[in-house]
Amino acid sequence: MAKHGKKYTAALAKVDIDKIYSAKEAVALAKETSITKFDSTIEVHMRTTLDSRQSDQQLRDVVVLPHGLGKKVRVLVFAQADGAAAARAGGADFVADDDESLKKIEGGMLDFDVAIATPDAMGKVGRLGRVLGPRGLMPNPKAGTVVTAQDMERAIKEAKAGRVEYRLDKSNNIHVSIGKASFDADKLYENYVALMDAINKSRPSGAKGNIMKRITVASTMGPGVKVDPNEHFAGEG
Repeated sequence: MAKHGKKYTAALAKVDIDKIYSAKEAVALAKETSITKFDSTIEVHMRTTLDSRQSDQQLRDVVVLPHGLGKKVRVLVFAQADGAAAARAGGADFVADDDESLKKIEGGMLDFDVAIATPDAMGKVGRLGRVLGPRGLMPNPKAGTVVTAQDMERAIKEAKAGRVEYRLDKSNNIHVSIGKASFDADKLYENYVALMDAINKSRPSGAKGNIMKRITVASTMGPGVKVDPNEHFAGEG
């Protein structure tokens, strides 16, 4: 078993590992127990009752967090002609509108956080699936990252403001960042509530009862704080 440093041990001493905290308490405690020299990310880890193998239990959507993520979000847009012009006008950091830029990305140029594409560019983007897919960067209509030229400015603005994608992984878990440890505790809590409200609204049709088994909030490398999974999730269905 790995030994933890003094900072982690001191942080862990502030957390009652047997206690289920309210979301407001848990988020404030995750902030307080951040131990890194850099500005830690506050993360929410959810274990669900869903089965990702069932088509009526899929969960994937996006939420715009009211206070953003506390970092500069670099946006790359795959587009052609009008879409590329709209992307540049809308403030995209990179625009991939030719074969040369596609080859760079295929070769590992991944200096961006969000990828958006117009529908007519998806044919070419498809060949980058093995590079973009594993990193969660593949544009997807469900995630709001495949848009028309007319919607491009809004999509870029939302991505930069703190639009976050959440999705059920193969282990039936969801992992989402809600901000930085430097955020005011109330702002972190408001981001948490916005995320939970969004997950409730995108509840799959095949879900039964409370879809959350366990929720934990933690800072990067900090101790996990258990959150009451019944606070924001009712046993519907």
